[in-house]
This record gives sequence, C-alpha cells and structure tokens, in this order.
Amino acid sequence: MAPRYFWKGYLKLSLVTCPVALTPATTEAEKLRFHTLNARTGNRVQSRYVDSVTGKTVHEKDEARGYPRGEDEYVLIEDDEIDALALESTRTIDIEIFVPADSIGWIWYDKPHYLTPTDKVGEEAFSVIREAMAASGTVGISRLVMYRREYAVMLQPSGKGIILWTLRFGDELRDMPPEPDDKPDPAALRLVSRLIKERTSTWDPKMVADPVQARLLEIIADKKRGRKASAKKKAAEPADNVIDIMDALRKSLSAEKKGGK
Repeated sequence: MAPRYFWKGYLKLSLVTCPVALTPATTEAEKLRFHTLNARTGNRVQSRYVDSVTGKTVHEKDEARGYPRGEDEYVLIEDDEIDALALESTRTIDIEIFVPADSIGWIWYDKPHYLTPTDKVGEEAFSVIREAMAASGTVGISRLVMYRREYAVMLQPSGKGIILWTLRFGDELRDMPPEPDDKPDPAALRLVSRLIKERTSTWDPKMVADPVQARLLEIIADKKRGRKASAKKKAAEPADNVIDIMDALRKSLSAEKKGGK
C-alpha cells in the first residue's frame, strides 16, 4: 500500500530542488478516548458554539476570528488574510541557514515528522543534502506552513532519512527558574552514582508504556463481559521529607542488591 502523506511539496537548497513529502512521526490513534454522555439517559452530549449575548447556536459558516482590542470589541481577521501571509512556505521547504546540531536545546523541539523524497529523480539531491548535514554536524533551519500556521522548522539527518521538527516559538518558552547554588556532598554523590549504575539498563520502548491506559482497557473488557472491575490498592504516598539522605541512599543500595526497589 502506498504511504499516505499529509503534506507534499519541495525541499530546496539554493538551486537544488527535490520533491518531498511529510508524515507525522508520532500518532495518538491508539490513545484511549471517552465520549461525554448524559448520565441519566446514556445519550451522547453534543458541543456547540453559542452567542454569548443571544444564547443562540452559531453555525460554522458564521464563525470568525477576532483579536480583542477592548472590552467586547474585536478586530476581525479573515482566513484568506492569514493564508496570504505565508504563501511561499506552503509548498517549499527552503533551507535558509545551517547551525551546529548541538546548538539547539531540546526545549525548542516541538513535533517530529518524517521527511522523504517522493520520486527516484529527487532521491540523489535528497541524499546529498542529508549526508552533507550529517558530515558537517549541522541541521537546517527553514519555515513551513502546517496546521494553518507558519512554523520555523529544523531538518535533522537521521539514518537514511531526515526528521523535520517544528520548533517552538520564542514567546512559548518561559524563563528557567533560578538554579540552586548548593554543592552536593561528595559521599552522597558517590552513593547516587552507584545507585544509577545498579539501575542502568538498555533502552526499551516498553519503558514508556502507559500503565493507566492498560488498566482502563482491562476495566472496559471486564464491563463488556458483565464483570465488576476489581479495585486495586492505591499506592502509598512518598514521604514528604528525608531525614538523613546518606541513610536513605545506603538503604536504597541495600534494597537493590536484594532485588528490591
């Protein structure tokens, strides 16, 4: 089956151009979702936009975007006015600049997408750009219209492909809280290092499984069969304070050796 792309266009570097396509690298298709019901009737509840003054339902064709300029006053912005702001980046990823790959902190990364060439002719240009970035330790910075908004994007070489990350806008990031100025106790640092070593393992995607969703699916399955869901004992709350960190660390290491947690 041919892959389904949610965006198709061109990757451009100076005079080099190749046709490419994007697919999201993540999905929420398996995420458990619930419908909101009327508990009395068991019927679905519908959401509607209503006029805040008249209380009447607002139909989709009558919805508009408004920017507040005062109390109950708005500047109306039409969809075509927004679309006209970024026409050049709707179908072309023009790499404007390259930066060292390690110069962009993880906090700027937003959503990952797989970028791939869509024909044999463009594969050579695509692979040359990818390999040149990998060899120079750089990533490309460009702009692209997605989700009805223009984003700054980062092109990161990955194996035989390229990961395109949308980047967060500067006004989305908050200032980091003040960093503590205390220095850790060397003896405690050695014990924590031992504890880390005891718990170090190889990465496995199962480490980020969702136990809550798994339990919810069990409850749903039980209810489908007409069974009452069994209640699980609530986990004990951790202590609010640690009286002696060295004593706690020694006990932790002792538990690790005995196969405990």
